[in-house]
Amino acid sequence: MEGTVLEHRDFFSRGSFALVILNNTLPKEAPILWELARVRVCADGGANRVYREMPSPAERLCLVDQITFFRFVPDHIVGDLDSIEPNIREIYASKGSEILDMSSDQDSTDLHKCVSFLRDSSRGDEVERIVVLGALGGRFDHELGNLNVLFAFPGLRICLASDENLVFLLRHGVLHEIRARVGAHCGLVPLGERSQSSTTTGLRWNLDSTAMAIGSLISTCNVVENEVVKVQSDVDLLWTMER
Repeated sequence: MEGTVLEHRDFFSRGSFALVILNNTLPKEAPILWELARVRVCADGGANRVYREMPSPAERLCLVDQITFFRFVPDHIVGDLDSIEPNIREIYASKGSEILDMSSDQDSTDLHKCVSFLRDSSRGDEVERIVVLGALGGRFDHELGNLNVLFAFPGLRICLASDENLVFLLRHGVLHEIRARVGAHCGLVPLGERSQSSTTTGLRWNLDSTAMAIGSLISTCNVVENEVVKVQSDVDLLWTMER
């Protein structure tokens, strides 16, 4: 893939991404992203979050036969199914959500299961990107597991999004062009392996064939200086950027 240029434009353009909801606090723009997504998947207890956090206060007051008004019904609920509340599972099943019990696989996280499902199902042909909400913050071991998924599926374009940050993987051997907000803080981290040569343009402190490694130099607390940031490295890098 040497010499390939990959442009990172808007991950959130209408109809181009699958939305995955995890069991963690959701960003305030979750309802907007829900409406823009092509496919909507809840990872196990993420369905509880959709049920309890996605309706607006006005919608929570709108009752039909004592059941909360439903505007947000996931297409699929995937995972171990040990966290989803039984009544919520029953309600979404009655509304047409496909529920996939993958509890036989105890070697992968619920996010890993959701991404595998999207990759392997026919729905994978319908989306260009996967946007994950609820992946950042909360328990640190969960957060590490979610970051690990980015490295487990390097061929997929997956973005972890919160109110504060965007995180995605930059594959090695590719010239990445990232459209970014000038002034945003950002970072580049070789989490998987040592980089012998990483180069950037468009940042306040650019890398110039720079070596980086966990336990040594990494690029954190950097700042976007240009609307287009270019990154190329000999290893996969985590890109993190302030919203």
